Amino acid sequence: MKENWTTNNIPDLKGKVIIVTGGNSGLGYWSVKAFAEKGAEVVLASRSKENGEKAKTEILSEVPKGNIIVAELDLADLESVRRFAKNFQQKHSQLDVLLNNAGIMTTPYFKTKDGFEGQIGTNHLGHFALTGLLLPVIEKTSGSRVVNVSSMAHKQGKMDFDNFLFENGKGYSPMKSYGRSKLANLLFTYELQRFFESNKIESIAVAAHPGVSQTNLSRHLEDKLLFKILYPVFKIMTQDAEMGALPQIRASVDPHVKGGEYYGPSGFMELKGYPVKVQSNGLSHDVEDAKMLWEVSKELTGVKY
Repeated sequence: MKENWTTNNIPDLKGKVIIVTGGNSGLGYWSVKAFAEKGAEVVLASRSKENGEKAKTEILSEVPKGNIIVAELDLADLESVRRFAKNFQQKHSQLDVLLNNAGIMTTPYFKTKDGFEGQIGTNHLGHFALTGLLLPVIEKTSGSRVVNVSSMAHKQGKMDFDNFLFENGKGYSPMKSYGRSKLANLLFTYELQRFFESNKIESIAVAAHPGVSQTNLSRHLEDKLLFKILYPVFKIMTQDAEMGALPQIRASVDPHVKGGEYYGPSGFMELKGYPVKVQSNGLSHDVEDAKMLWEVSKELTGVKY
């Protein structure tokens, strides 16, 4: 009988530096807390400095010795991403884990500061740019990791490079875009792993998903009548954010994790449960799509790897 992986399995993280994007709430919050408890220096990146400080205060009330730095990061604004990466590298010469956790889900159509469709702009392009800009310090840190948080919704995702950003809302639906952004997270992870290997960089790229977790991501669904009717069922089939964070925490710090792996809950249909290695779908392993996404992302963000 294999034992269930929990935060008790996290090794000592003293001397490690970890960035968690969207660290002020949901899965990010629990990830920051878990890393701080084990002695890491954690950069809690948050779109709102105020919300970040509030989360830090809450965590420190339970982890008084925690070393948490709050930094402003808006993934829907490339200027903010550049500023964050520059500030980080002025103060740090190592980065052991970049946990690309932040995300938005099934929002109405909107554009980021740089004119990208909102969900793909935030969930994929912002993190693509951030990872590329932090590459110098990731490369320098032997055994470092980039962990991208995807979702079961990647299975609904389809790449369409002729209308990648749903220009002017063309063909847009909140779920279509969310699925595409989560498929992009996986294509990016696997291509980044190939990039590390072909350039002999001693880093790994890993992905994770939280199953169905109760976070504020579902706020755009909550006023839908069907959601209200099905909520009791939803509650039985889902897990709280603390459990939902375990796959990405494991992907970030378990010494046995290998590059190109994907972690999710062990339960029925991966909806909930303790974190184990899982499989993503066939489209997420399409090497041609991954290469194309990489080139398109470089072009759109202006970030070269």
